[in-house]
Amino acid sequence: MNMEEMVAFTKGKGFFWPSAEIYGGYAGMYDYGHLGALLKRRFENAWVSYFVDGSSDYYLIDGSNVLPERPLVASGHAARFNDTLVGCSKCHTYYRVDVLLAEHGVKSPEVAKPEEFDDLVKKNNVKCPKCKGALLPSKDFNMMIDVNLGPEKTDKGYLRPETAQTTYLNFFREFNALRKSLPMGLALIGRAYRNEISPRQGLYRLRELTQSELQIFFDPDSFKVPFDSLKGTEMNVVPFKTKKQERTTAERMVKEYNIPEFYVYHMALISEFYRKVIGMPEDKIRFLEKGGDEKAFYNRLHMDIEVDVESWGGFREVGGLHYRGDYDLTCHTKGSNQDLAVTVNGKKVIPHVLELSFGVDRNVWMMVDVFYKTDGERKVLGLRPWLAPFSAAVLPLQKDDAIIAEAERIHKALRPHMKTFADQSGSIGRRYARMDEIGTPFCITVDFESVDNGSKNFGTVTIRDRDTKGQERVKIGNLADILVPKARFSA
Repeated sequence: MNMEEMVAFTKGKGFFWPSAEIYGGYAGMYDYGHLGALLKRRFENAWVSYFVDGSSDYYLIDGSNVLPERPLVASGHAARFNDTLVGCSKCHTYYRVDVLLAEHGVKSPEVAKPEEFDDLVKKNNVKCPKCKGALLPSKDFNMMIDVNLGPEKTDKGYLRPETAQTTYLNFFREFNALRKSLPMGLALIGRAYRNEISPRQGLYRLRELTQSELQIFFDPDSFKVPFDSLKGTEMNVVPFKTKKQERTTAERMVKEYNIPEFYVYHMALISEFYRKVIGMPEDKIRFLEKGGDEKAFYNRLHMDIEVDVESWGGFREVGGLHYRGDYDLTCHTKGSNQDLAVTVNGKKVIPHVLELSFGVDRNVWMMVDVFYKTDGERKVLGLRPWLAPFSAAVLPLQKDDAIIAEAERIHKALRPHMKTFADQSGSIGRRYARMDEIGTPFCITVDFESVDNGSKNFGTVTIRDRDTKGQERVKIGNLADILVPKARFSA
């Protein structure tokens, strides 16, 4: 779908739309409707099941959305969490300068000084899109949203710009509570806040966003992964050296590109998540390596996880794999005056961090875009059953009291095991079409034979499969045993 079609579909069906829509909405803030909230929760549950529950060394935590100033000074965010903005001298509208240049067909460096951006603006005669006024000199703009705390509002704080800092601030407490062993993974799904200059493209760039992140703390001298299990595993990668996409093996990434085995192993783990759990075609997923000034200042290795999304115009970032070294715990050791080095097997070490980071909102948008298909007049959101907002719909074939009562009984019996939807409105064909379009994988049809004790099919219903359109007659008492395993993902 293009952007216009995507916006119309997601608003009309109940997935998501701009916050305070009745007041005209506000850029960079979105609300989730009944389908979007379920899809978002499905993604989060699948992510936890795959990345966290699959290891006895990884744990889910949570934390405050508001942080005091000192930790964010120590982490470098107070000084370096910047975008470059440019303002109009006439109407005083502000823009993110790299986005404004891109909209004028000018490619700019991912990281550049304000004066470098100014040279590109001048060279390409870029004006204010709103009033055609001249642009002022660009300047760095810190994207953190500050808050004043206390009755006198004398204590300064910030809405956290990323969930990762919560994990680092809780590392030492968790390490001691979890029997002092490495590797140790701390995962968190939560909100982060960024005062974006130019929010755009739906859920791609938001001022309030949800992140799912796993921080793996480890000793670099002893961190082992089952790399041999990746023999022959291939991935799509855009190396920093060549900047050209290639299909390469895990072994080659280690031997020719000198990337550590533990890093490549987690690349493969992420690739498998998107292929097997989300159901993404392999040609739509790739890793984009960033180097030099492109990579984040705290990273030793930096790969963006990119997916080809039509409404965003091609491959765009939905997550990242970052080897942060000992940067974070070293910074917080200095900032807090507390030694965060730990002793494991008689050795004192400041753990290194491997970060697996995913933008939940971006992934939700991506799934709707990629899996929505049209086949003639038929429209289908082909989500995996464990990702679909509703796992099954219960549909009485006709408006008959006995049929409706049985359908309601089935709906009530299945609800403790899976999310089901009951629909009595319209023809059965129209109801099938509605369920196909919002991604419901199975429809349970209750008909006269289901409730006629003289029929050979008494006590049975029909299960219709969304993808094949095939129908199977099954006993009502077997519905949960048949559908629940298909609708529930486990690592």
